[in-house]
Amino acid sequence: MKGKGVKKLLEESVLDIHKLTSEPKIAYFSMEIGFDERIHTYSGGLGILAGDTIKSSSDLKLPMVAVTLISKKGYFKQELDERGRQIELPDEWNPADHMTLLPEKITVRTEGREVYVQSWIYSIDSLTGGSIPVLFLDTDLPDNEAGDRGITHSLYGGDERYRLKQEIVLGIGGERMLRALGFKIKKYHMNEGHASLLTLSLLLRFKRDIEEVWDEKEVWDLESVKDLCVFTTHTPVEAGHDKFSYGMVREVLGEFIPFDLLKELGGSDKMNMTLLAMNLSRYINGVAKKHGAVSKGLFPGYEIHAITNGIHSYTWTCESFARLYDKYLPGWANEPEVFVRVGRIPDEELWAAHMEAKRRLIDYIRDVKGSCMGYDTLTIGFARRATAYKRATLLFRDIERLKRIGKGRLQLIYAGKAHPRDMEGKKNIEEIFKAIEALKGDIEVVYLPNYDIGLAMKMVSGVDVWLNTPMRPREASGTSGMKAAHNGVLNLSVLDGWWIEGHIEDYTGWSIGPGPTETTLAESSDETDTEDLYHKLEHKVIRTYYDDRERWIRMMQNAIGKNAYYFNSHRMIRRYVTEAYIR
Repeated sequence: MKGKGVKKLLEESVLDIHKLTSEPKIAYFSMEIGFDERIHTYSGGLGILAGDTIKSSSDLKLPMVAVTLISKKGYFKQELDERGRQIELPDEWNPADHMTLLPEKITVRTEGREVYVQSWIYSIDSLTGGSIPVLFLDTDLPDNEAGDRGITHSLYGGDERYRLKQEIVLGIGGERMLRALGFKIKKYHMNEGHASLLTLSLLLRFKRDIEEVWDEKEVWDLESVKDLCVFTTHTPVEAGHDKFSYGMVREVLGEFIPFDLLKELGGSDKMNMTLLAMNLSRYINGVAKKHGAVSKGLFPGYEIHAITNGIHSYTWTCESFARLYDKYLPGWANEPEVFVRVGRIPDEELWAAHMEAKRRLIDYIRDVKGSCMGYDTLTIGFARRATAYKRATLLFRDIERLKRIGKGRLQLIYAGKAHPRDMEGKKNIEEIFKAIEALKGDIEVVYLPNYDIGLAMKMVSGVDVWLNTPMRPREASGTSGMKAAHNGVLNLSVLDGWWIEGHIEDYTGWSIGPGPTETTLAESSDETDTEDLYHKLEHKVIRTYYDDRERWIRMMQNAIGKNAYYFNSHRMIRRYVTEAYIR
């Protein structure tokens, strides 16, 4: 599913909404959804995962409808000055260029005012015949006050009050919009806690007549709401869960349900969106086995399952590898399990496909940065959200040692945006720019601005090694390494998130640092991890790449046959169906 198969808008389905609402569906709610670099409704991994989930659901003909926000001004466009200081620019786009506005409107109440919400519809279609509508909620209507028109403008923009308004529109507004359009929903899947307020909307729907019951608590049919709800948490750090003071909740949301009940469900001190979702969902899961265990530590007493994330194989396989798979592994796009037969592909053709992708990336860098990177030099890539726990600067802790290890034998490519309010993340980018200057003449290093879907595709397929250095166990899953594996790129990573499950030392890639024994947030292990990173780089990665090409290609095959075979969103969504949706 790619090109027109992904992006084609089915006008006939839009014009006849009854075709879309004829059978009960899974409603998939996510604050961000990323599936097209021209549609700026994503910031990173969470949104890309949502897009991949919907694509696989379309391939597998799953009855689903997705709900998100329109984010007309996007996340932001990143520019970097000569010192690596991030400049954030608007990243506006026009929904009318890509989707269709539906006539229906609903209202939600914020700060005592009625706010009108409309929706745009886009269809993600598969060559298998599957089709999934995505609803983009929009408050930019003349009916609304100026401030309310901007609620759905910026993804993760503004302050906490702005965020709460967005989550009211997403959760309560999304649930009401589905009803207004005539959708019949058999499960609501909340992708992270941003959509948790939909549970309150459901509670009102299932409220019983107080005159028919003696016990007032029984008015609120919690069990019926739980039976409808599935919740996926992605955050292993306590501070990462959205929380709102009840004073703000009272001002912005009002007493949607009695505050005593809301505090019972969302937490006594603040309204914790994760806690609210967990208390009103029958099925809860983390996004990797390790993350499931960590989440149980954060929220003791809850039954938290684990469904390890995956990526949409067809989307994230570059052109040269797609041709190769078409030739030797027919059917791979909709049956990624055939990757296990990767041994059919001759070594020389596998390497040629990799070098084609690598040349495309290096040529791009030469064009945009004027860099003198070489095609045959071992190339390491690091691209993800720029935030402190990702430790993007770990490789540069000992510049002189890195020079000795990699001079003339190594080149590095970095990319990633820091959230506008993440000062530490911005500082990390500036530190990388200092390292670029310090390594000049010895190791070529570039930092590519404005990391998006298109740049990600070039990087995950064009580097030789994908580097990942998070502080354990803060990486809930991580999916960029899965994308790399689909293109025969080897992972060099801390044992956290998915890599605990995908790693076989010297077989699918290499680990950094000690084994994953902790279940709570560990103290910084920078020194230990740096030492192991340099050791692996010098004695395993560089030596294998230059001195044992046959073994390197065998490891590429293993990455495809062991990692891509399993860490794909087809496998992931099938597990959601059997374990969460049909319960």
